[in-house]
Amino acid sequence: MQIVIRRAERRDVPQMLALVKELATFEKEPDAVTVTEAEMLDAGFGAEPVWFGWVAELEGVIIGMAVCYTRYSTWRGRCLYLEDIVVTEAARGRRVGEKLFKACAAFALDQGHHHMLWQVLDWNTEAMRFYTRLGATFDPKWVNGRMTREEMERLVESGG
Repeated sequence: MQIVIRRAERRDVPQMLALVKELATFEKEPDAVTVTEAEMLDAGFGAEPVWFGWVAELEGVIIGMAVCYTRYSTWRGRCLYLEDIVVTEAARGRRVGEKLFKACAAFALDQGHHHMLWQVLDWNTEAMRFYTRLGATFDPKWVNGRMTREEMERLVESGG
């Protein structure tokens, strides 16, 4: 049984969304996924795609995925942001994640990206070991900022 890594296609979105929900459950936020299948389809395969990715298949069944997009650094240029890499629990230990990560890295190199970025929850030591084993490092100097939709609305409506 050979694991096949290929670019994600429209037909994969339902299974990919199921993997996103599986990841959310693992990350202790099972109700946090609000994106719909239609929105994910449009964002990946609509008129202005913002994400792309790869899926891992075993005998025609998707057992993993990686979702990425290109970011731009005014200091370094293009970089690849790895939004999610997920492997079903049953398929872990078969180097599926490594194959997906390598597909992302190969794409980034091919496209002239200067680096890859991603986030790991501070308690997910298993993921940190995975990335470290592949040669990645973690940058302790940067803190992530964010603003929710509600916070943005308050800011915009505050005038000034």
